[in-house]
Order: sequence, then C-alpha cells, then structure tokens
Amino acid sequence: MAELRTMEDIHVERSATKEVQDALASHEANRAVKTEHDMTLLQGLKTYPHAVGWSILFSTSIIMEGFDVILIGNLYALNPFQHQFGQKMSDGSYQLTAAWQSGLSNGALVGEILGLFLNGIICDRYGYRKTITGALALVLCFVFIVFFATSLPVLLLGEILLGIPWGVFQTLTTAYASEVCPVVLRPYLTIYVNLCWTIGQFIASGVMKGVSPLDNKWAYKIPFACQWIWPLPIMLGVLLAPESPWWLIRKGRLDDAKHALYRLTSPNDQSFDINETISMIERTNELEKQLGEGISYRDCFIGSNLRRTEIICMVWSIQTLCGSTFMGYSTYFFEQAGLDSSNAFTMSLVQYALGALGTIFSWFLINWFGRRTLYLSGQAIQVVLLAIVGALGCVPNSGPAVHWAIGGLILVYAFCYDATVGPVCYSLVSELSSSRLRTKTIVIARNVYNVVGIVTNILTPRMLNPSAWDWGAKAGFFWCVSCFVCLTWTYFRLPEPKGRTFAELDILFEQRVSARKFSSTVVHPFESLESAAMSEKKEEEEAVDIIEDVTTVRRMD
Repeated sequence: MAELRTMEDIHVERSATKEVQDALASHEANRAVKTEHDMTLLQGLKTYPHAVGWSILFSTSIIMEGFDVILIGNLYALNPFQHQFGQKMSDGSYQLTAAWQSGLSNGALVGEILGLFLNGIICDRYGYRKTITGALALVLCFVFIVFFATSLPVLLLGEILLGIPWGVFQTLTTAYASEVCPVVLRPYLTIYVNLCWTIGQFIASGVMKGVSPLDNKWAYKIPFACQWIWPLPIMLGVLLAPESPWWLIRKGRLDDAKHALYRLTSPNDQSFDINETISMIERTNELEKQLGEGISYRDCFIGSNLRRTEIICMVWSIQTLCGSTFMGYSTYFFEQAGLDSSNAFTMSLVQYALGALGTIFSWFLINWFGRRTLYLSGQAIQVVLLAIVGALGCVPNSGPAVHWAIGGLILVYAFCYDATVGPVCYSLVSELSSSRLRTKTIVIARNVYNVVGIVTNILTPRMLNPSAWDWGAKAGFFWCVSCFVCLTWTYFRLPEPKGRTFAELDILFEQRVSARKFSSTVVHPFESLESAAMSEKKEEEEAVDIIEDVTTVRRMD
C-alpha cells in the first residue's frame, strides 16, 4: 500500500507540475499575442529586421516566374519569333496559331501543378531552405532547353519543366514570409511577392523593348538567357537563411526554433521575449491539434478547413477571373487593338511600371482599409473599366483615338489591379490558412488558380487572335461579367483577417463566424487550451480517486 501511495503521489505531483507548465506557457502565449497586437510598423521593423531581409530574398525568386510568364505572351508579337515558330498567313505575315499560343502559355502551368504538389510534400519533410535551393538548381538546368529550342514541341517541353520549380516558388515564398514575421509586417512582406511578379514583368517588357529592333534569333534567345541571372545568387543567400520557426516547432525541434527566431530578430531589442513568441507558436500548434487538424492533403477538406480551402482557392482564382488575363497578353492585345509594334511594347512597359507603383501603393491602402474592403473595391472598379473597354471595342471604324483610349484604360486597369486584387491575394492566402496545413492549402489553391489559368489561356488567344474569334477589345464584356460574379462571391464569403494572429483565426473559423463579422468578433484563443488542461487534470484526479476506492475495497475484502 505504501508503494501504491508513493506512485499516486508521484502521479499527482507530475500532474501539478504539468498544470503549472501549461499555465505558464498559456500566459506567455497570451503576452506574445498582446505584443503583436500592440506592435506598430516601426516597432515591427526594429524587432524583425533580419526576418524582413530573409523574406525579401526568398520572394525575389518569384521575379523569374513573372519574367517568363509575361515573356511568352509578349513573344507572340515579336517578328523573329513569329517567323521561327509561326505559320504564314494569307496576307504574308506570320502568326502562331491560337492552339499553340494556348499550349505554350499553359505549358508552364502544367509544370507548376506538378511542382506545387511536390512542394507540399517535400517542404513539409525537408523545410523551406532545402526545397527552394533544389528548385533554383532546376531552373539553372531547364533554361538550357528553352534557350536552344528550335521547334515548338521542344519549347513546350522546356516551359513544362521550368514550371516545376516555379510551382515551388509560388507557395513557398508566401508561406515563409507569413511565418517569419509578426502580424503587423505580414501583409507588407506577402504583398512583396506580387511586387516581385510585377518587377519580373517590367524587366521582361524592358528586355522585349530592347530586342524588338533585332531581326534574328537573338531577339528571342536573349530574353531566355536572362533567366540565368537570378538563380545562383539567390541560392547562395538562401543557404545562409534561417529556417521557419513554425516548421521547426511542427517537427518538435524547440531549440532550433529558438535559434532561428533569434536570427530573425534584433538582439538589441530588449523588449522582445523570444520565449513568449515560441510559446505562442507552440500553443497555436497544440490548438490546431486539438481542433483535429492533421498534416495531409485530406485534412484540408475536413471540418473548418474545408471553408478555409474554399476561400483561399477562390481568392487566388479571382486573380485570373477578374480579367487580368488581358495584362498577360498586353503587347499582343495592344497590337490587335490597332497600335503598332513599337508603341505596343512601350505601352506594356508603362503598364508594368504602373503595376509596380500600384503594389507599393497597396502597402498604404491595406493598412487603412484592410484586406476585404480593398479586395471588394478593386473588383468593383475593374467591372466598370472592363465594361468601358468592351464598349469602345464596339465603336465602328475606330481610329487611333479609340485605340489609345483602350490602351489607356488597360493601363488604369493594371494600376487598379496591382493596388488591390493582385497583391492583397498573397496576404489573404497566407493568413487564412492554418499553420499546420499552410503549405498544402496554398498548394491546392495555387493549383486551382493554375487550372483556371489554363482555361483562360485557351480562351484569351482565341478572343484576340485574328485567325480565331477576333473579339479584340470586345472581350472586355466577357471579363466584366466574370469579374462581377467574383465580386458577388467576395461580398458574401471573404472574411477580414486584418490584425488577427493565426490562433485567433483558428478559433474564428472553428466557431463558424460569418465572413462579415470576422473583424468585430472578440476571441481568446488560448482559453480553450487552458480549459482542456483543467479538464484533463480533473480526469486524472478522478482516476486517482477510483484507484483509491478500488484499493480500499480490496483491503476490506
């Protein structure tokens, strides 16, 4: 009996110790949540300066994807490319068929779908650093294929293979940016991903403007060769970067997570407590475990995660369905709208410069209005602009004035898109996914985006190509209707995550709070953990009482 009592004493003592540890961890986690809520932008930059730098380095890899995706669409308007890969038309000019335009544009998307699914598995196993390093190495190899391609099938193969590492960049950069920074910096660094897209598009347009006077194969080989510039320096930087503390916590590597967080923050900031932030990450991970979250693709469609997956998939699809496909074919569209080749390339260059300015402007707008309001208002403005473009396309015997008016409206559309829908999307998809399923949820959403992109890349060339439907600017009507449908969905389904920690968002989704009430609902995320700990302690005490009762009965017998 003495031995039994000793075991019971030890059990109760351990339970009490665990209760104290849980209470202390919850207290530290709540302090970290309050610290993030109270943190200003300047305080965030002061506390997390290294995290900002490493996040920018990771996201810079997106420049390559933005460069090539726009490059392919603009090459359709380049004479040497048309002569090498196109077919002779009845008027003596050369054009790629609408089918091959769709095929080349979709080739990278097909590769990205494969790369995205591989990323969801590889990144969870090996971490962000190793995954993106391997993807950058693949880019260096696969660029050789498109550079030396002399036929459309080989060029298509190169685009498909390049799409595999690009698929990795699409999700990994956004997820890394959201995990290494506090709430106040998260929208700025996730939006920077869109700025990298725009920078890549701007560089591609500048290169195309520079090579447009050339009348030989180097007019399209030089743009392909430019893709060798970025991978090696980015790769060397990534190898020195710290891993995501969230990923390390999910792997149970507490000491490594503390070291990574130490490298991401400033050692001179005495007000910052690393242990509190680590406790918040741990408690958020435990909270999501209690809510029944696993780490497989299947878990993305179970319980509250189904709603989160739906929202993120739609948010990313809206990037294409709101009519932005016009921008990917801007040079070709401007030519079909009536501008000469030189002016078409100039207009594209201006378009992406405005896009970069719009993205920078969105950093101020998102702080003032939040994600939901900005996403809604951006689509509303785009509906109007697309309707006007379609109306101008119906003007009979239109002259240069109408052509320039259409071009000007597309520029205004580009600025509006890159100040609202384009960049805000990256902030939304990184914040609305759960931490344990972030990579896989973003993978699914981006693949839905790619599938939608494949459809729009089949439709858009046919809308613009004179050998197909030849709609020209009248295609604005089609995308106006599509954008209005997206606007309606956004109003009823898109929540506002501004200022929320990941744990708070977990509770809001678990409680099925309406999208329009997300910003006003008050939650205390770690109270549920404390309640669970108290319930567990109560069960342990009841178990001890039962043991004592059974022992007493046996002694009486």
